[in-house]
Amino acid sequence: MKNLLKLNSLIFTIALSTVACAQIPTGYYDDAEGLEGFQLKTKLHNIIKNFDAQSYNALRDLYASNNAKNGFRDKYYEMDNTILDIYSENPAGPDPYNFNANESMGSGANEGDAMNREHLIPQSYFSEGLPMRADAFHVWPTDSKVNGWRGNYAFGEIINPNNAAPCNSGATNLPCKSKNGTLKGKFVGNNSITVMEPIDEFKGDVARAFFYFATCYENRMSNFYSSSGGSEVKAMFDGSNNKVFNETFLQMLAQWHIMDPVSQRERDINDLIYYEHQDNRNPYIDHPEFVQQIWDINMDTNDFNYQERKDISVYNTTNNTVVVKLENDAKSIENISVFDMTGKLIQTQKNTSNQKEVKVRINQKGIYIIKTEGKGLEVNKKIVIK
Repeated sequence: MKNLLKLNSLIFTIALSTVACAQIPTGYYDDAEGLEGFQLKTKLHNIIKNFDAQSYNALRDLYASNNAKNGFRDKYYEMDNTILDIYSENPAGPDPYNFNANESMGSGANEGDAMNREHLIPQSYFSEGLPMRADAFHVWPTDSKVNGWRGNYAFGEIINPNNAAPCNSGATNLPCKSKNGTLKGKFVGNNSITVMEPIDEFKGDVARAFFYFATCYENRMSNFYSSSGGSEVKAMFDGSNNKVFNETFLQMLAQWHIMDPVSQRERDINDLIYYEHQDNRNPYIDHPEFVQQIWDINMDTNDFNYQERKDISVYNTTNNTVVVKLENDAKSIENISVFDMTGKLIQTQKNTSNQKEVKVRINQKGIYIIKTEGKGLEVNKKIVIK
């Protein structure tokens, strides 16, 4: 993505809402202005590191909060206010099961029996220490069975995903999948490594949680690596405080970050955690372009694999106009966002009149990601403005 065209902000032709969708406190990132590379990352570390650490048990209350911005509850797909679990949410249809926000944490013999707390960065990597163990930016409510299948394995894209059968009780029949399509199998980047692959709608969410962790705990990352007991989790990292990730995993995270841009769910979680829980933010939700500014990742956008979702179609009508068309009447288009190839949010538009076809005008030439969100919808498509 080096030497990409720098894109200017633009107002949509229909109803515009400002690109500052999250409630970023005034001046929060002022000290980071003008920096890049690992200097920027260290400055962000200094901004977010001194947060109001909460207990592990406090996470239960956070997940159950009735705050309108509680993105840990489903206000985006079925909109039924159940727990939004990345391992069971099915954006293409009915969820296989749901968890009530107030039910107790536990473990179960089968999918759907119980929910617990999933550490996206496994606890073994930091010896279950606090505040990492209770940091809400990377500890999410999920199905306990799939969480157990994941264990200490890295995240990654698996070999032969189309051959995945439903996971057996121990998820040893690789490649296999959970009821919502979360995959477990051998990593495409190294077939000696077993990984878990979340569904497309949550890949960017996971990537930005990792970038947050690498930044918030920058000064501890090398110690975590040296003291970690598991080779599975170490597969993601390189043992440094600056780069943090090995090149293969970094490339994958950056690809997930670009292919699945920031969603309203993430913005809501960012505000919820800042204003109601621990008083810090994930910079990569507020400013997704920081990923490229820090790690300077060189990727060929032609290699990106985009979602195969039939709920909408996206096509160019002229050189500067794109049409987003609803193809599934059971769903609705509520918001359309345009991101450039650094991950930066360029434009956002509300479909307040509930149109089934929404025209989006983009004045600058370039490659963009169109994110369409609405009832039952979170679809990302790549478009080219020539």
